[in-house]
Amino acid sequence: MADAIANPGRAFSRRFELAGLALGFGLGGFFDGILLHQILQWHHLLSGIEEARHDIRVLILADGLFHVLMYVITGVGLWLLTRTRREFSDTDADRRLLASAIIGFGIWHILDAVLSHWVLGIHRIRMDVNNPLFWDLLWLAVFGLAPVGIGWIMRRGGSAPGRRTARSPLGLVLAVMVAGPLAALTAPKETTVMVLFRSGKTPADAFAAVQAVDGRVIWVDRSGQLWAIDLSSGGRGSDLYGHGALLVSNSIIPAGCLNWIKA
Repeated sequence: MADAIANPGRAFSRRFELAGLALGFGLGGFFDGILLHQILQWHHLLSGIEEARHDIRVLILADGLFHVLMYVITGVGLWLLTRTRREFSDTDADRRLLASAIIGFGIWHILDAVLSHWVLGIHRIRMDVNNPLFWDLLWLAVFGLAPVGIGWIMRRGGSAPGRRTARSPLGLVLAVMVAGPLAALTAPKETTVMVLFRSGKTPADAFAAVQAVDGRVIWVDRSGQLWAIDLSSGGRGSDLYGHGALLVSNSIIPAGCLNWIKA
């Protein structure tokens, strides 16, 4: 397959091609997990499963195992890269490696959309909206189909003097990848956070933590470990980690994953 889509002339080895695909695939998984699961908190891996989403510990564990899998795939890509290091000096090796990585990045999001969103239904891009299909299709187009198309163009491009085939697509990919985080950073700040305290923390400990950040208690679950806190007085949710918090849903998007949990 690698030989079939190679440029005329010297064909790169299958291992070299797979190294780029594996690295891009793993980075795509990390991008998804870090941005959507942790920063924006739009979903967790198992947010679509009723039994799992009522226990934040199960959601966190599943996300952790997901990241372990991405580490393994990325590690395989690095191992394949070391096995093909003699090809680094070949003409266009850097462009081909980058193109393969961008394609792998897109393949991850295509696979995630088809398998996780529509076949298995274990989560959607946005779990808190009336039309989740719109967000699924938007994410698929921007982070799935577009990178695959860009990577394919880069693979087919030549290396004649003065050509800028690799630079322009790379700039577009980088712009797309920072668009989500940049939009998040410019969104309005939430003043209500959901806080999960570590096991062993008593309600008195949690209340002391709330007072330490100048917060106001809105709601507490029966276990005494999950608290809804108002920080409109100016306190910072991140400071709660220093007072025994395991997870703070201080998402700048109004519907963080912990915000699904109702009294």
